[in-house]
Amino acid sequence: MQAAIGDKIVVRSHHVGEHDREAIILDVEGHDGGPPYKVRWSDDGHEGVFFPGSDADVEHVPV
Repeated sequence: MQAAIGDKIVVRSHHVGEHDREAIILDVEGHDGGPPYKVRWSDDGHEGVFFPGSDADVEHVPV
C-alpha cells in the first residue's frame, strides 16, 4: 500500500448495516509511502497511528 499526506483511507465495513470508516492521512511514517500512517478519523476526529489491513483502501487526492 502506498499513500501520501492528504490521501484518504477507507476501511470497509464487515457487517450489514455498519458504515465504512474514513480517515485523512496526516503523516506517512513508513518508507516510500508505506504504513504506518498518522490519520484523523472523519467520524470522531480522533488522531492516531494506523496500520491498514486487507479491508482498507487508499483513495489518492489528485495533485
